[in-house]
Amino acid sequence: SRDGDYAQIKMPSGEIRRIHCKCQATIGQVGNTDHEKIIIGKAGRSRHLGRRPMTRGLVRNPVDHPNGGGNGKSKGGGGRQHLVSPWGLLAKGYKTRNKHKTSNKFILVRRDGRPNKLK
Repeated sequence: SRDGDYAQIKMPSGEIRRIHCKCQATIGQVGNTDHEKIIIGKAGRSRHLGRRPMTRGLVRNPVDHPNGGGNGKSKGGGGRQHLVSPWGLLAKGYKTRNKHKTSNKFILVRRDGRPNKLK
């Protein structure tokens, strides 16, 4: 629906956002949609594609990774601290979007269905 110079658009995520009526967008679908359905099948085929095995940081030792250590299936870091990225930002459950982002005023309904609080 239109509201002056802006139109309300419902995104595939469920978010409702205001966009200027003069903006242009490409409508359609990305090509090669079956790409995600390819089953590699075995480690050897993955290696032929040049991909090396990747061990989770959680199962490494504390000297090898910040999330390593602990007894058994601990939550990472031996359960002593919150999991962080290599740059010190919290890695799990931390909202990464800037609260003061200028485009926040164009979001009317968030992805989770709650209305966006505007000041």
